[in-house]
Amino acid sequence: MTEKKEKSVLGGILSRGYSAIFYDNWPIWVGGLLIAIMSIVTFAWARPWGVAGGLRNWGDNFFSLIGVYSAQPLSPLISTNSILTLGLLWGAFGSALMSKQFAIRMAPPLEMIKGVVGGTLMGIGSAMAGGCNVGGFYSAVSALSFSGIAMMVGLIIGAYLGLRYIYWELEHLPSGSGGASLREPKEKGFSWLQVEPYLGAAILIAAMVCAWIYNHKALTRVGGLLLCGIAFGIIIQRTRFCFVRGFRDPFMTGEGEVARAMVMSVVLSMLGFAALKWTGLRGEDAYVAQAFWFGGLVGGIIFAFGAVLSGGCGSGSVWRAGEGQVKLMIAVTCFALSMSLFETLIDFSTGLQALMGHRAFLPEFIEYKWTIIGIAVLMFVYYMLVTWNEETDKFTVEM
Repeated sequence: MTEKKEKSVLGGILSRGYSAIFYDNWPIWVGGLLIAIMSIVTFAWARPWGVAGGLRNWGDNFFSLIGVYSAQPLSPLISTNSILTLGLLWGAFGSALMSKQFAIRMAPPLEMIKGVVGGTLMGIGSAMAGGCNVGGFYSAVSALSFSGIAMMVGLIIGAYLGLRYIYWELEHLPSGSGGASLREPKEKGFSWLQVEPYLGAAILIAAMVCAWIYNHKALTRVGGLLLCGIAFGIIIQRTRFCFVRGFRDPFMTGEGEVARAMVMSVVLSMLGFAALKWTGLRGEDAYVAQAFWFGGLVGGIIFAFGAVLSGGCGSGSVWRAGEGQVKLMIAVTCFALSMSLFETLIDFSTGLQALMGHRAFLPEFIEYKWTIIGIAVLMFVYYMLVTWNEETDKFTVEM
């Protein structure tokens, strides 16, 4: 084989490998598996994965900047809450560029309004539940918090109600034109599509440099969390993983693939969290929110309704914003602002704090063994229900 032919073969292998990673979507179950692994790694490194806390930090800093808040919150570049969410956005943006999927995408006026309303509701729901679908449900259940289970029930109810509204809207409100990309590929001349992979690579390399700078500044914990957040962004963008689909799709299309991947991910993450807590490597109260039962349940309903309106959950809205979807950019902005305001209101009201509920760490009531078994059984029941519904369409909502 000639040297020229060898280079051609190697180039073909590298091209196919790049396509498999960045042009072809990864299986959804791979997303669930990798999210669980990264969730455990993040918790072992410093703290559990969350999204809403970072958005609140951004909102707090905005209101402090314009003089609404007198206290100066922690800088978004230092806050561990913020850095995880920033990493998620950063990773999704870089991954979207690498896969040539980034474009500024507009939406009809009604969809923009739904982004405002949906994002605001997600912020309120997250403030009540102690987190969004990640912190209030995924990480909370993994952390063996009863409020996470309460939010799961609320998410199911809210997704159903949100879907009923969407169907009502389709029947009674005039439909607008679909969203359009502001970037149109050109047949001749310069094309951003050809440049995007190089920009994406530069964006992801810059993340490594920033993590090194954090380490150099004795902020190794923050730098590690930035890399964890970026990993979440890449995984979720490449698998198109959105938690709200795990609660919405069984009612909308009957499809249960995302729900099953979500269940598998929760169980695996829970096992890792339980091991870290049981061995004393991490505190037992970590991510056990003061939200059982009212905050978790009602907050979950409000959050899921808003997520269906917005078209993305907490993590889903952030990674879609990283792809250039303007509606989700608006939703994320309103999410951050409304959560900051509503959680500040809760913090200053003992009555609202009492209404949200109390901390409920399940092993304090039924020991670790039975907690793990109980959550695993609950997830298995949901797994079987969505699978059965996939065959029967028993729970599928018709227009």
